[in-house]
Amino acid sequence: MSKRSQRGPEWKEWVSENAPRLLAYARQRCQDMAEAEDILQDTLIKLWHYQEERDFCAPDLPLAFSVMRYIGLDRGRSKGRQERRNQKIVQFQSGNDLWLDTPAEDNEEAKLLRGAIGKLPEKLREVLTLKIWGGLTFAEIGKVLSLSNNTAASRYRYALEQLQKKLVYLRDARHG
Repeated sequence: MSKRSQRGPEWKEWVSENAPRLLAYARQRCQDMAEAEDILQDTLIKLWHYQEERDFCAPDLPLAFSVMRYIGLDRGRSKGRQERRNQKIVQFQSGNDLWLDTPAEDNEEAKLLRGAIGKLPEKLREVLTLKIWGGLTFAEIGKVLSLSNNTAASRYRYALEQLQKKLVYLRDARHG
């Protein structure tokens, strides 16, 4: 039996445990579920190829988030170039694609929270996503984003403070 077939169950367990975290991170980076799923798939493929050198052991989570981040950045740049080409050909207005969102996001509070998170600066949003949905420690976030642990922790704190202010304002405005 080959090493590859022996490691299959370990990989399946790792993917089933960590795929929701990785998908949540990808979803936050690209704002489109189909693209997030593509990024997740590309990440898993790239990680599998890395693992050939590592005896097909399942990867560590910070490495997975780091690979996903770079794949997302590459796709974003590519998508930007494609959009600029398309705009030269056809003028169009982008519609609201809320129908693509998951049913859980139909909840008004979930939409408000998602909107507030989307308005955070990217460096704060990224740390928040990795911490809450990724389940990473500040040390692991620091590795993924090439930051110190303290910088990751303070960005997380700033993100929570900004969200709290925004949501308190929205709640007060909503309830008079």
